[in-house]
Amino acid sequence: MLRSRIIPCLLIQDGGLVKTRQFKDPKYVGDPLNAVKIFNEKEVDELVVLDIDAAAQRRAPNFALLKSLAVESRMPLCYGGGVTQAAEAARIIASGFEKVSLSAAALVRPELISEVAQAVGAQSVVVTLDVRKNKFFPGYTVYTRNGQDKQKVDLLDFCRKAVELGAGEIVINSIDRDGEMSGYDLALAKSVRSVVSSPLSFIGGAGSVDDMQALIDEVGIVGAAAGSMFVFKGPYRAVLINYAKPARLS
Repeated sequence: MLRSRIIPCLLIQDGGLVKTRQFKDPKYVGDPLNAVKIFNEKEVDELVVLDIDAAAQRRAPNFALLKSLAVESRMPLCYGGGVTQAAEAARIIASGFEKVSLSAAALVRPELISEVAQAVGAQSVVVTLDVRKNKFFPGYTVYTRNGQDKQKVDLLDFCRKAVELGAGEIVINSIDRDGEMSGYDLALAKSVRSVVSSPLSFIGGAGSVDDMQALIDEVGIVGAAAGSMFVFKGPYRAVLINYAKPARLS
């Protein structure tokens, strides 16, 4: 039976663990391998690992690092960053990851979604879309390369298309809410849920278990992902790896 998942999201830059705010000013917060060990002990539902520079620098994933993380992990893992070929996705799955996230490359060439689904199975294909709310007109714009490049696609239309092409899950990452710890964009979440019935996750804005509960209450069964909430503690954002779940999960 499907249930909501509470998912820490680790951002990797130059082999280290970092945290951003609105996709800017990455702050080093530790060693990703150590974070995986801690999350093992806390028995998290799933862990997402995103290399934030791989696509921007047009380089392949760091397979050696991914292998070391997979060997250490006792929880389901999803990786995103720099995947442009089905063979790369298959190699990541073979190393011990359960899911591979496609983003920039899937927007450039949507048929990549189908190719990866054929190689590793639709259940292992995630499409992640980084979005920012439009300032002067309704809706949201999709971006790539760490929020630098605007994409001329309609968010909801592309969500539908990604599922039709074989994506097993859609992840929506709010650039506006990234690192702010002020709550998810619930209007965004509900709009995407209205067109996507397959597994759906959201990143950006969670600062407490109450924020996650609000997302679950509004959207239903969903992946509630967060970065800052799980690596910072207190108003001064002291680095402390932690994990908590809402009392009620769909």
